[in-house]
Amino acid sequence: MTTLSLRARALLALAAAAVVPPLVILGVRRAGLDAGPALLVAILVMLPLIGWLAAFWLSPLLRLTRALEGAVLSYRDGDFSLNLAPDGPRELALLTRLHAELGLALREQRQHLAQRELLLDTVVQNTPVALVLTAPSERIAIANLAARQLLGDGRSLTGLDFATVIAGLPETLREALAGDGDRLFAVTLPDGSEETFHHSMRTFRLQGQPHRLRLLRRMTRELSRAEVATWKRVIRVLSHELNNSLAPISSLAHSGAELAKRGDTERLRQVLASIGERATHLHGFLAGYASFAKLPSPRREAVAWPEFLARLGTLGEFRLAGAAPERPGWFDPAQIEQALLNLIKNAHESGSDPDEVLLRLHAEGPELRIEVLDRGPGMSEAVLAQALLPFYSTKRADVGSQGGTGLGLALAREIAEAHDGRIALANRRSGGLRVTLRLPLPVIPTNRDGNLQDS
Repeated sequence: MTTLSLRARALLALAAAAVVPPLVILGVRRAGLDAGPALLVAILVMLPLIGWLAAFWLSPLLRLTRALEGAVLSYRDGDFSLNLAPDGPRELALLTRLHAELGLALREQRQHLAQRELLLDTVVQNTPVALVLTAPSERIAIANLAARQLLGDGRSLTGLDFATVIAGLPETLREALAGDGDRLFAVTLPDGSEETFHHSMRTFRLQGQPHRLRLLRRMTRELSRAEVATWKRVIRVLSHELNNSLAPISSLAHSGAELAKRGDTERLRQVLASIGERATHLHGFLAGYASFAKLPSPRREAVAWPEFLARLGTLGEFRLAGAAPERPGWFDPAQIEQALLNLIKNAHESGSDPDEVLLRLHAEGPELRIEVLDRGPGMSEAVLAQALLPFYSTKRADVGSQGGTGLGLALAREIAEAHDGRIALANRRSGGLRVTLRLPLPVIPTNRDGNLQDS
């Protein structure tokens, strides 16, 4: 009977309900009872029968409902291993088989996702890039092995508040992680080693909630390899330029000697003038490289800001954002002036509106922060990673100029590091570039009247 379809069960119940009452009444009447008692007897007989027929018809539905309820609860808990036996009426057996196929598909999909998650987790945990994923509450959801070693001395960071985790880090690293832009910066780690990092941050939605993914990539080795490649390229450029200038000078010198023997002074003057022009060009070409290679040690002194900014304003166009610090600077004014001129020149050459080229000064504790800001196109990650390398340039040098030599940012970096400071590049949120020079501000000696002493 369990293989009957639901329609056959319903027809059987209806047939029993239609046939049994008349038969009961007819039997009772033949026994000699009146119609009223006969009808009562028929009702008393039919009630249990109807109950049994209803239970007979509904029992497979109730069994399947309970089984489906248990299966759905198992699915909700992530368990897709429950199978239902394909028994009962044909319609319900077909539904049970389809449910079994669905469970099998879900199990295979779950196993596939678990394998992919395991592979992804293995890749994430073993990548040398420090990766930190934070939830909307700024609680750390994921931190790979590199992030745990860099930010938490190897301990687990999952579930911790991100601001609390980075509170004890070096200032440069802390500011980079707290920011929301791409930037390249150098930091001295607790073990005394200096590392260059590239920081990037992206925002995306995960399970309907906004999350932040921060990536810290060590760039020291890449920069070292790039520096070697750059120096090789520089040697080739210098060799090419020297050969292009020395070969004509040698030829002109030989021609001049012949003209001197013949007494042709008119053409001799032209030859000597050509030699002078080539020598001047070669001197100017080498002077740009020499200014970078032979940077003298800075001669620090107390620098009053009004005079320094007035002199800088006559050399480069910029707008001062905010007020200058009341505390005087402590640096080599000529070198810092040269570094800022290079940065201001780069800001103008970025295509920024001249009114958007800003200089911002801020003294914070024992540190002076000098920022040059523009509203140009900014830099891509690839350019940010190499912008501070000597002789790296994305600009094409014009004939007869020193543009495009790639020395502006590199020279600024050398000057900052010679002052025991550092330089950092970062794209601005609304477009443009921010170049930050950080210089130490030691205590400047004063006399009894509070005036600055001569250095």
